[in-house]
Amino acid sequence: MATPAELKAAFDAAIAQTRKSLNAGMKTIAGEPAASHLEKLQQELTLERAKALERGEVDREWFQKTVRDLIEWAPETELSLVAALGRIARAAPTAP
Repeated sequence: MATPAELKAAFDAAIAQTRKSLNAGMKTIAGEPAASHLEKLQQELTLERAKALERGEVDREWFQKTVRDLIEWAPETELSLVAALGRIARAAPTAP
């Protein structure tokens, strides 16, 4: 089981990668600006980080929904966000 510091670091890394993608002007798979998707993802990561740290685990339903949503709009060439979410999954067990 991950420590709270490891869980926080995983969320912080995902938030940082989201900001980096936003600052780089990332486009969606359809070629449109991804800013609204990235801003929403950043907000969700920030909220879920607080909840996960309080619970000591990541909400499985939230995590699965977030990954599915990301895969729908993120280009296949932009795997860094998916990898950042994977770090969260590895950092702590998920709640049923």
